[in-house]
Amino acid sequence: MDRDKSRRLSCRKLTEKEVAAAAARHELLYSGRLGGARAVFAFCDLSGLDLSSRNLADADFTGAYLEETNLAGAKLDSASFFGASLKRANLSGASLRRADMRGTSLRGANLIGADLYEADLREGKITEKGSSGELKVLQHDIGPSELPAALLASANLERAKLAGAIAMQADFTDAIMRDCKLTRANLRRARLAGANLENADLRGCDLAGADLTDAILVGAKLDFASFDGAAMAGVLTDASAGKSVAELPESTDAMLASHARWAETSGREGRPADFSGVDLRPLKGLAHSMLTALIAPGAIFYGLDLSGARFQGAHLEGADLRSTRLTGADLRGVNLKGAKLANADLRDVNLGPLLISNERLLPARLERADARYADFRGADMRQTILAEADLAYANFTGARLRAADFRGAMLQGIKLSLDAAVEAVFDETRFDVAPS
Repeated sequence: MDRDKSRRLSCRKLTEKEVAAAAARHELLYSGRLGGARAVFAFCDLSGLDLSSRNLADADFTGAYLEETNLAGAKLDSASFFGASLKRANLSGASLRRADMRGTSLRGANLIGADLYEADLREGKITEKGSSGELKVLQHDIGPSELPAALLASANLERAKLAGAIAMQADFTDAIMRDCKLTRANLRRARLAGANLENADLRGCDLAGADLTDAILVGAKLDFASFDGAAMAGVLTDASAGKSVAELPESTDAMLASHARWAETSGREGRPADFSGVDLRPLKGLAHSMLTALIAPGAIFYGLDLSGARFQGAHLEGADLRSTRLTGADLRGVNLKGAKLANADLRDVNLGPLLISNERLLPARLERADARYADFRGADMRQTILAEADLAYANFTGARLRAADFRGAMLQGIKLSLDAAVEAVFDETRFDVAPS
C-alpha cells in the first residue's frame, strides 16, 4: 500500500451532515454570534462533499482530503490547506486570499476566477497520524505544490507565492499575476495567454512550450528562465512594442500641442497627430488631454492614466489599452474595434454616440474588443456597438445601455442590472449574469 493511500485511510471520513454542522458553527463564530466554533478539518476526509458558498475563512484543512469537493464561491481567506489534497476540486470563484496552500495538490482543480491574492503555494512538510493515533513529523518534504492541468483562467494570483510549484499544462489564461513569485516553477506547456505577469519573479522558471500569447511581462525578472518553444506573439515587455516615440518626426509634446490646437480650432490651426502603431507608454501626462479624432490604431497605451481625456471620434482600432485608467473620459464615437481593454477602468466614461451633423450620429464601436474584467460602472453606453466583443466578467453596474448592441458578445459572468439589460440588444440566448 503506497504512503498516500495509507495516510488517506488514516483520515476520518466526515459525512455531509457533520461538515454542514461544523461549517454552520464556524459561520456563527465569524459573525460574532453565540455558539460559534472554528472549523477544524485537519487530517479529515471531505472528498466529494458540498461546501459551496460557505464562509470558512481561517478554517483548518491541514492534511485534509478534499478531492472533488465542491468549494465554488466559498470564502476561504487565510484558511490552512497545508499539505491538503484538492485534486479535481471545484474552487471556481472562491476567495483564497492569503491562504496557506504549501505542499497542496491541486491536480486538475477548477480555480477559474478564484482570488488567490498573496496565497502561499510553496513547498512544505507535513505530519501524519501514527498507528496509535499520535502525530509524527515526516522526515522528508512532501514536495512542491502541484497544479498540473489545473484551471486558473482569470484567477487573481497577485503577489501569490508559487516558487518551485509544478504547474505543467495548467491554464492561467488572462490571470492576474502581478508581483507573483514563480522562481524555479515548472510551467512547461502551461497556457498563459493574456496573463498579466507585471513585475513577476520568473527567475529559473521553466516555460518551455508554454503559450504566452499577448501576456504582459513588463518589469518581470527573467534571469535563467527557459522559453524554449514558447509562443511569444504579442508579448508586452519593457522593450518598445511597435514604433518607438523616438522614431517620430518630432517630439510627442509638440505633436500633442499641435493636435490640441487643431481640435480646438476645428482644423484652422495646428495639425492632427498620427500615432499609428506607436508605443506611447513613455508618456505620463495624458490625463485630461485633448485627443479628439486622434489617429492611433494599434498604438500601445498599456497602464497609462487617461482619465478625463477627450477621445471623441478617435481612431483606436486594435490599440492596447489594458489596465489603463479612463475614468470620466469622453469616448463618444470612438473606434475601438478589436482593441485590448482587459482590466481597464472605464467608470463614468461617455461611450455614447457623437453628433457630427444635424442628422448624423456616430456610435462608439467596440466590435471584437477584448474587455474582460473591464469596469464600465456608471458609463454612458447608449447605442454603443459591442458585437462579438469579449466582455467576460465586465462590470456594467449603473451603466446606461439603451440600444447598446451586445449581439454575439461573450457575456460570461458580466454584472449589470436587469433594467439596463432590458434596454440593450442581446442574442436570444441565455448568458451568465452576476447580480449587480
